[in-house]
Amino acid sequence: MMINGAWAAAAAEWGRRGGRYLQAEALAAGDEDAAAAALQILDELGATRAGDHLRRQLRRRGFARVPRGPRPTTAAHVAGLTARQAEILAMVGAGMSNAEIAERLVVSVRTVDHHVSAVLAKLGVTNRRQAAEMAERMAATTADSGR
Repeated sequence: MMINGAWAAAAAEWGRRGGRYLQAEALAAGDEDAAAAALQILDELGATRAGDHLRRQLRRRGFARVPRGPRPTTAAHVAGLTARQAEILAMVGAGMSNAEIAERLVVSVRTVDHHVSAVLAKLGVTNRRQAAEMAERMAATTADSGR
């Protein structure tokens, strides 16, 4: 399919087969939206070199919107959380409500709502209790690896 220029069909087939990296490779040959989807897959897979290479290619192809990718600190976090998200996760783990977190950080409750939603999504959990449990496990793993 790729040889025939059918990048969309190839991407769909690789997606159906569970070949995420190859799906990203096929999407990279497509239009700007498809290339952005390819970058997202590569970032999710942690394929930083491939993602950086694709970003350079897209800039050479003249694409205006080339996502920069995760910051090194975000990429280094075990769950891919930003520094702010990790801070909020710690507060959720401490049992704080969104209103209490907002007051402590001097931001709106709505902003905290968005951060908490992003944290839950990145951790692949559905509620605060599960997030708190995961935060506790991550803290224990970090403490164990520091010894």
